[in-house]
Amino acid sequence: MTESLITISLIGFIAGFIFSMPIAGPISIMVASNALKGRLRYCNLLTLGAACADFLYVLVVVYGISKLFSTYKWVIPYILGAGAFFIVFVGFKILRTKFDLEHLDEESELANKTRTKGKGGFYTGFMINFLNPTLFFGWLISSFIVLSFAASLGFNTGGLDSVIDENFNQIENIKGKNLERPQIPSYLQFDTLKMLKKESHPQQSVELTAKFHLLVSLFYAFFLSVGSIVWFFILTIVMIRFRKQINIKILNWIIRSLGILLCIFGIYFAYSAVRMLF
Repeated sequence: MTESLITISLIGFIAGFIFSMPIAGPISIMVASNALKGRLRYCNLLTLGAACADFLYVLVVVYGISKLFSTYKWVIPYILGAGAFFIVFVGFKILRTKFDLEHLDEESELANKTRTKGKGGFYTGFMINFLNPTLFFGWLISSFIVLSFAASLGFNTGGLDSVIDENFNQIENIKGKNLERPQIPSYLQFDTLKMLKKESHPQQSVELTAKFHLLVSLFYAFFLSVGSIVWFFILTIVMIRFRKQINIKILNWIIRSLGILLCIFGIYFAYSAVRMLF
C-alpha cells in the first residue's frame, strides 16, 4: 500500500508538471500577462486557485466519475458558457493594460484593489479552471496516458490505470458513442522499455477497496496539483526576472496580444457551449 501511494504521488507530480507546460491555455496566459507586470504574489495566488480546481477535476476523473458525470452532464454547457463570459471579461481587462517605462514597477490601480482584497488572484484562477469543464476530458486523457505508461513499465499504480480504462467505458455508455482512446506513442513502445521493468519486482496487485481507491485518488490528484503549481511558479519567476530586458513597446504588445488570445479562448468556449445545447 505504501509503495502504491509513493509511486502514484510521483506519477501525479510528474503528470501535473509536464501537462501544465503548454503556454496556450487560459491560466498560462493569465500567469504570463501578470508576471510581465511584475505581480509575483498575484501569480502565486492565481496558480493556487487554478490548482484547487484542477484537484477537483482530477479527483472526479479517477474517483466516482460515472455518478457525477451522468448526474451533471446536462449542466456542462451552462458552466462552459459562464466560463466563456468570465474569460472574455478577464481578457478584456488585460487588453486594456498599458504602462510606461517610468512606472514599470508601480502597482496599477487594479492591482492595488486586488491585493487589498487578498483573494483576487486565487478567486480568478479557481473560477477560470472551474468554469472550464473541458479540463475534465483533458485530465482524463492525460491521466490515461501517464498511468497506462507507468503500469506498462511495472510500476504499482494502485489500480488507477484500470480505473481510468473503466472510466472511458462508463463515459462511452453515458454519451452513447465511442471515444477515441489515446495511444501511447510508438517511441515509448520499444523493447528497450521492457528492460526497465524489473522482473524481480513484478507489479503487485492491490485490492482496490473503496477506502483505498479514495486514498490513492486523493494522493494522485493532490500531487498532480502540486506539480502544476511548481511549473507555474518557475514560469512566473523566469518571466518576472527577464521582463525588464524586453522593450516597453514590445512588452505592451505582448500583454495585449495575450489579452486578445484569452478573449479568443472565451469565444471558442462560448461556441462549444452553444454546440452542446443545440
